[in-house]
Amino acid sequence: MKINVEELYKKYGPMVLRRCRQLMNNNEEAALDAMQETFVRLLKYKERLKAYAPSSLLYTMATNVCLNLIRSKKRYQDHCDDEVLLRIAVSDSTEERVWAEDMLDRIFSKEKASTRTIAVLYYIDKMTLEEVSAEVGLSISGVRKRLRSLKQKVSESEEVMI
Repeated sequence: MKINVEELYKKYGPMVLRRCRQLMNNNEEAALDAMQETFVRLLKYKERLKAYAPSSLLYTMATNVCLNLIRSKKRYQDHCDDEVLLRIAVSDSTEERVWAEDMLDRIFSKEKASTRTIAVLYYIDKMTLEEVSAEVGLSISGVRKRLRSLKQKVSESEEVMI
C-alpha cells in the first residue's frame, strides 16, 4: 500500500500534534516543529515505508522525532550551560550580533587558532570532549583546560561589558 502523505496529514495530523505536545511538555512551538519534522521524514522515506498501520507508524515516528529533539536540546544545554555562551550562540538582533562579535573578539584576541576550533567543535558542532580531542590532536584534559580558560574569559568579559 503506497503512502499518500497529504491524506495521512489530514487524517492523522491532529493525533501527531497531540503526541508531540505531550512529549514536548505542551510547548506549542516545539510541538509544531516536531509535527512538521515527522511529516517531512514521512515525505523523505515514503517510498520505503508501507502504510499498513499508518496511525502506529506516525505515532512511532512522532515519538522518535520528539525524543531526538529533546536529546539534542539537552546536549546543547550541556554544552552551553553558561548563560553568556548561550546568549552569544543565539543572538538574533543586530544589536545582539554586534555585542556577540565584540565579545568573541575580546575572548579570542590572544588565543591560539586551535582554541577557536575547539570552541566551535564543542559548542557549535556539539562534539564530545573525546571527539574534539581526536580532531585537534590534544589530550582530553588539554581540551578541557582550554574550554575552562575560555569560560573564565567569558565571565571576565561579561563583567567588563556590564
